[in-house]
Amino acid sequence: MTASIMRRKTAKSRIAAVGAIAVAGSLLLTACGDQTDSASTGSGDGTATKAGAPLFSKLPEKYRKSGVIKVGTNAEYAPMESVENGKIVGVDPDIAAELGKKLGVKFEFTSGSFDGLITSLYSRRHDVIMSSITDTKERQEGLENGKKLGKGIDFVDYFLAGTAVYTKKGNPQNIKSIEDLCGKTASVQRGTTYEEALKKQSKACTDGGEKAIEIESFENDTEAQTRVKSGGAVAGVNDYPVALDLARKADGGNAFEVVGEQVDAGPFGIGVNKDNPGLRDALKEAVDAIIADGSYQKVLDKWGAGTGAIDKAAINGGK
Repeated sequence: MTASIMRRKTAKSRIAAVGAIAVAGSLLLTACGDQTDSASTGSGDGTATKAGAPLFSKLPEKYRKSGVIKVGTNAEYAPMESVENGKIVGVDPDIAAELGKKLGVKFEFTSGSFDGLITSLYSRRHDVIMSSITDTKERQEGLENGKKLGKGIDFVDYFLAGTAVYTKKGNPQNIKSIEDLCGKTASVQRGTTYEEALKKQSKACTDGGEKAIEIESFENDTEAQTRVKSGGAVAGVNDYPVALDLARKADGGNAFEVVGEQVDAGPFGIGVNKDNPGLRDALKEAVDAIIADGSYQKVLDKWGAGTGAIDKAAINGGK
């Protein structure tokens, strides 16, 4: 979810959504690329090819054979990813569908808890994770609160977003920025970078002689939103595009409002296991390809997320 860095930019898309399957409380969506009856073949020089998928040969053999890339997500961040009518929809599934066209594979999304996504890469439950995840040095190195908890993961950066503060509609406490939360209660989802943003600001509050922020961290973002809506927290903190979408849509636009500007803009990345550089590099080429052909921008515009566009993918660009 949010850190600090820089960066910025359909062919007619077809997304075949496989209905949600209840498996241990998780939701499954297959965000397909252009699926044809063409079998993959070998070219004269021994390179694997697939009709209509120019980057098929870039994928490791495992994915060329299976035709599937398993994606872990936490579908609670509209417009990036959320559940509608039992299906996972949003910016990330649609971008994955466009990547699938270039690579000649399907991206199958499964929803789980956000703070378990990186672990799911270590255990190989998922091949990649894609869930508004901010690329940070700490995540690259497997650190959490300065402690080494894993080997870390690689990121393919594809979007830019910052941290935003939202309040109950009408902003009864007249909050103008995150700095105004000193001595007040704020809600947030556990394990996110904007939880870290609140902790950082709380320290700044006490260093400046003010009271700390009372931070209420929840398992999922819906609980954090409910706390703000009920008045139990004066504000919530979230990714900027998510907060904007929440303010526009919740209770017909009558539940929340975003205050101030986004801060600490940083890249969202597709998370990949460090021992899977072939998949990582293929994904980077695919992101660059959909940026170049315009399908990337059309996906963002469809979901009102065009301000987060980048003009070139990066590997581990987070700071």
